[in-house]
Amino acid sequence: MIEISAGVHQDKIIELLNNYNEDGIEFTFNEKKGINLYFSTNIEDLEKAASVAKSVIKKQPWGSVLYFRSSPLS
Repeated sequence: MIEISAGVHQDKIIELLNNYNEDGIEFTFNEKKGINLYFSTNIEDLEKAASVAKSVIKKQPWGSVLYFRSSPLS
């Protein structure tokens, strides 16, 4: 599972990652707690999953200026 911490654009992040499916990597939204969004992923390398999620968000027009954190949860 990975955690995305973002104060704004949470709905856009959820929609973006739920619909992401490239290179065999998928994300599924699990829950929201405050500014934290939790996603499960189909790959075991959670560091890579968190990095991919961050990159995908940063590539969006609204994501390039967004302050957020993407981190793996063990």
